Amino acid sequence: MYHLRLKGDHYEMGVKRGKIFKRYQISFPLQLDHFQLEHGKQSEEILRKFFPEVCEEIRGVSDVLGVEYLQFASWMLCMGCCMYNLENNIPVEIHGCTAFAYTRGGRVIYGRNNDLPPYLRDGSKSEIYAPENGNRFHITTSSFINGEEGLNEHGLAVAMTFVMTDLAKIQAGFNSCFIVRYLLEKANNTEQAISLLMDLPIASNCNILVADKCGSMAVVECTPTIKRIREGEQVQDGKIVCTVNSFISEELKPYDDAKGNDYDSQKRYRVVLDSFSLGRIRKDYIETTKELLKGDYGFMCQYDSEPDFETVWSSIFDLENLVIYRAEGDPRKKNFMRDNRLHNIKFKTQKAVET
Repeated sequence: MYHLRLKGDHYEMGVKRGKIFKRYQISFPLQLDHFQLEHGKQSEEILRKFFPEVCEEIRGVSDVLGVEYLQFASWMLCMGCCMYNLENNIPVEIHGCTAFAYTRGGRVIYGRNNDLPPYLRDGSKSEIYAPENGNRFHITTSSFINGEEGLNEHGLAVAMTFVMTDLAKIQAGFNSCFIVRYLLEKANNTEQAISLLMDLPIASNCNILVADKCGSMAVVECTPTIKRIREGEQVQDGKIVCTVNSFISEELKPYDDAKGNDYDSQKRYRVVLDSFSLGRIRKDYIETTKELLKGDYGFMCQYDSEPDFETVWSSIFDLENLVIYRAEGDPRKKNFMRDNRLHNIKFKTQKAVET
């Protein structure tokens, strides 16, 4: 996993990334069919309307690489949405992620297993952003510029999970990974994040989890035509919200086009909820959250029978302290390492201002 820090003007952050790509001779399969290119062009107009800064960051990358900006932006906007010919023409995109947040004993903790084809593992990134006129944040991604999850300096965690969408239902709009980036940079808490999200045009089915350090948390189940807010559930002396690769609310279940081919989403969801309702999450919250993600309490990351699918990273966020614990690979085999970068940026800066 790559670890990068970016700060300042969005275009210049893109230029810095582009120079890294160029130095290491990294190229991209910008092979879009007519549907994808048209979807990308229309979605870029929406992205530019709501988040023009990130478009300039994309332009910085494309200018350095010498590729046409709109084609490059279109390719990025098809990811996690309609990139069915990515990596040697894989017929459909496959994702099996589990994300949850809970509050207990005055702590707010977020956890995630990011489950993907293993070819995406080595190129995954853990990045710190300090953009001009935006929140400082950490983002973890199998792509770049956008991401699957993150935590910002205000103690707001944002994460996505993929839900299959029939191509005929896809519309121009934000894909789930750009939603994560947008909310991390623009929102300070769960209420603001949901307000911003409700105004966004959505390209395809997804779940967006938001949780803040005060314990406010929800999952917004999104389709191109409907958004539904699912609040956290009370369990014993706390609250839990969880998202997988399907819709939980009865209202949106008919919009899920996976038809059950979702890497045991419901099983993973029940393992998380049951772990809290049965009292398995003890007061050593970080350690027991690690155990949950490792599959000690039931099926979470045990994809041994799947030939080309695995947990490529696992994350735990402590929202109050802005500390991240991350296993860069299958959490049964890799240790969780502590990442203090966001904590140090926020609290060292705060201490300097106070003195």
